[in-house]
Amino acid sequence: MFTDREFFMRSHGQVRFLTISATLQKRVFYSVAAALAFWLVITLAMMINQLTVTGERMALAQKEAEVNSTESRVSSYKASIEDVAADLKQRQDVLDQMTEQFVGEPPAAADQKQNDEKLSENTRKISAAFPEAAHLAKLEARQILFARRLTNAAIQRTEQAAQAIRKFGLNPDKLSNNATNAMGGPLIPFFKEQNQQLHPTLERLNLALQRMDALERTLIAIPSGKPSSTGMISSSYGYRRDPFTGGSAMHSGMDFKGPLGQPILAAAGGRITHAGWKSGYGKCVEITHGNGLMTRYAHLSKIGVATGQKIEQGVQLGAMGSTGRSTGTHLHFEVRLNGRAINPRPFLEANSDVLKIKAIARQRAKTPGRSESGTSRG
Repeated sequence: MFTDREFFMRSHGQVRFLTISATLQKRVFYSVAAALAFWLVITLAMMINQLTVTGERMALAQKEAEVNSTESRVSSYKASIEDVAADLKQRQDVLDQMTEQFVGEPPAAADQKQNDEKLSENTRKISAAFPEAAHLAKLEARQILFARRLTNAAIQRTEQAAQAIRKFGLNPDKLSNNATNAMGGPLIPFFKEQNQQLHPTLERLNLALQRMDALERTLIAIPSGKPSSTGMISSSYGYRRDPFTGGSAMHSGMDFKGPLGQPILAAAGGRITHAGWKSGYGKCVEITHGNGLMTRYAHLSKIGVATGQKIEQGVQLGAMGSTGRSTGTHLHFEVRLNGRAINPRPFLEANSDVLKIKAIARQRAKTPGRSESGTSRG
């Protein structure tokens, strides 16, 4: 391509020669090529820069739109959280008022006050770090305090029930164990995640309520009603001379003397496990109250209940008579614990405080002797 070039030029009869060397041609070519390449590089760089700037602008615009959308959602969430917090606060106010009215405010122990102060400090820290969560943090603190108040109330009622059971001459721990040792059923986790557990405060509340429920149901099952309106006792529990043989004998119950046909009442609610003739006892009714307790009503003239029937305390079981091994019209009343006869007198002489505690427990829990289809009163 690059060779020496000679050009002839004629002007006014004169001929001149113009020579362009190969070296000059190369220099011109490479200069033009370099300028063109430089221009292409600059143009390409400008195009790339423009595309980059356009992309950055688009990304910035997208981020700005996302920020605006996020701010809008956050504002919406904040408003929603405030509405939910206000609703929860109103509900918690009602729960606090109901608890204070029916449960009361138990005196707080020193360690309890320290826990409350620590809880308040944690609430302040959360509120300072996350102002939006301040309302929810305060509600959480109130719920924990509420659960602690209920726990203390349950513990107090449990102790009252235990003391009442002791006044009957019974062991509350053994009786409550009888009530809770028969449990079963398929495993259905409370939470979907197996490793998720209740809050420790709620766990303590749950245990306290379960203990209270077991003892109060045990207290309800204890016979405390009088089996007959007659107050004349013809024979007490324990050693006596047998009325037929005259020899020493053990009397496993108490005998109440009265007129023929005197109504005989259930001393506690339960299920009729025997209603008919029983050797030595004549016409007899037995009621199983749960927790190993059973009462027996013997020498009846007639029976007004049937085996398997659920009855409440005070329901008429039959009428006083003198059937079986008996010397006259009377009621033989027994109380048995796990098949062993015990003295019925403590059950019949329960003071008003014990009966009041039992009445409160009966109001809370469903009476074991209550019949779902109605109760026969004879």
